[in-house]
Amino acid sequence: MKKILIIIFLSLFLINLGNQSFAQSDDVLVILHTNLGKIVIELFPNDAPNHVVNFIKLSENGFYDGTIFHRIIPGFMIQGGDPNTKDKDKSTWGTGGPGYSVNAEFNTIKHNRGIVSMARSADPNSAGSQFFIVHKDSNFLDEQYTVFGRIVTEESFETLDKIASVETGDKDIPVNTEQVKITKAELVVRSDVSDLLELSDPERITIPITNSSGSQLYENKALDIVFNAPEGWLLQQPEKTDENAPDVVAVGPKVGPINPVISLTITNAKGKSLDDLIQEKTEFLKNALASGNLEIISQEKSTINGKQAYVTNAKGFFQSNGESYNVQFREVIISTTEKFYTFAYSNGVDNFNDQISRFEESVNSFKIISEPIKETNSSIDNFSGKTEEKGGGCLIATAAFGSELAPQVQQLRELRDNTILTTQSGTAFITGFNQLYYSFSPTIADFEREHPIFKEAIKLTLTPMLTTLSILNYVDIDSEQEMLGYGIGIILMNVGMYFVAPAMIIQRLRK
Repeated sequence: MKKILIIIFLSLFLINLGNQSFAQSDDVLVILHTNLGKIVIELFPNDAPNHVVNFIKLSENGFYDGTIFHRIIPGFMIQGGDPNTKDKDKSTWGTGGPGYSVNAEFNTIKHNRGIVSMARSADPNSAGSQFFIVHKDSNFLDEQYTVFGRIVTEESFETLDKIASVETGDKDIPVNTEQVKITKAELVVRSDVSDLLELSDPERITIPITNSSGSQLYENKALDIVFNAPEGWLLQQPEKTDENAPDVVAVGPKVGPINPVISLTITNAKGKSLDDLIQEKTEFLKNALASGNLEIISQEKSTINGKQAYVTNAKGFFQSNGESYNVQFREVIISTTEKFYTFAYSNGVDNFNDQISRFEESVNSFKIISEPIKETNSSIDNFSGKTEEKGGGCLIATAAFGSELAPQVQQLRELRDNTILTTQSGTAFITGFNQLYYSFSPTIADFEREHPIFKEAIKLTLTPMLTTLSILNYVDIDSEQEMLGYGIGIILMNVGMYFVAPAMIIQRLRK
C-alpha cells in the first residue's frame, strides 16, 4: 500500500507536510541469471508494494537461486519460483513456497507479453514465491493475478522466447531442467543496466469513470459521522498513529498516474477557532511554498451545512520511485466548537476534475450523527464555493441548479480555481467581484426560488455570459498581461452584448 499511503499524505499536506519530497534513491531491478540468458525485471511498487517487497527480499536472500522454471507453456507463460524444484521429486513441483502468503494486490495493469505476475492457488490471498512471466498477451488473467513487474531488456525477451521453446513433458515440466535453471537472482540499481529498453507505461484496463457515479453510505457511530463515499472505492479506516492521521480513507480506481484519494481527518479543536487554525496552517506552509513544491491556487472561507468552513485548492510537485507527479488537491475544513473535520481530495492534475464532483458530494452529505437535523438546502454553490442555506445564496447557481446549465456553472468554478485565481490580477478581480456580487445576489436568488418564470428568465440571460467565459478554457494564460488582456476582452464583449447592443436596438426602434 506504499503508493496509497504516499497519496494519503499528499492529500493531507496542509495538516502534516513535514517532508515535501518523496524522492527515493535509484530504484531496484532484479536480474535472473539463467543458463539461456539473463532476465531483467523492473518492479511496480506503486501497484503492488507488498509483492515487490516480498520479491526483493526473496531475491536478496538467495531464495530463487537454484530453482527452475517448472511450468512452461509456449504462447502463454513460463512459471518459476518454487523452492521444491531444487529437489528431484517432481511430484511436489508447483506446490512449494516460502511458508507464508501475501494478500492479493490486483491492479489494472494488463497481462501483456513480458509482464511478471504472481502465481497463486484458488485463494486470491495465497501468493508466496512462485511467479510467472507472460510469453504472449494473456488478458483473461487481468485483475485476477497480481502484476508486480515486467522485463525490460531485449536480451530478457530473447531469453523468455528461448525458455518458452524448450521441450517439455508431463505437467509442462521441461525435459532438460538445467537449461531453465535460475542460477542466481541479483539486485541492481537501474543505472547499472546499460541496455534498458525505452518502454512506455504498462497498458492498463480502461475504467469508464462515467459508469461509477453512484455513492455508498459510510456511517461510523464511534466517530459520530456519516457521509456518502464514491461507490466502488476502497474504504479504509487506518490506524490512528497520531492526531493528524486520517480517520477514513477512500481510494478510487487508478486511471491516471495516481489513484484518486478522498480522506477525512478529525482533530480536537482544543479551544482553537477556525481563524486560529488558518493562521497555524499559513505559518506551517511558508517553507513548502518557498521551496516551489507547493502552489496555493485559492483559499476562501465558506459555509457548509450551516458550519464555518475553509476551502483550499493547491497543486504540488512530488517524486516517488524516480518518477515525478503533478498532484492537485482540494481541502475543506469544517469547524465546530469541539472539533475540526478536514476532507481532502487528491488526484493527478490532468485527472483532478474527473472526480471533483464526487468529492463535493461527500462533503455536502457529511453530518454529525449526534447533532439535530437542520433543514437546509445544502448543495455547495457551484459558482462561489459557498453553501446555500434556506434563503440567499448565489443567483447563478440557483438559476442553474438541476438544469442543463449546471455542468457549465461547474466548469465556470473550475475555470476560476484553475485559471483566474492563479494570477494576482485574477485574484484581485474575483475578490472585488465577490464583494459587489454578494451585495445583491442573495436577494435575487430568493426571488428566483419564489418565481419559477423569473428563474427561467435569469437562465436565458446567463447563457451568453457563460459562453463567453468558456473561451478561457481554450487559451493558455502564462502571465499577468495575458490574464488582463483576455479578462478585459471578455468584459468588453459582455458589456457589448448586455448594454451596447440593446441600447443600439432601442435607439433604432425610437427612430
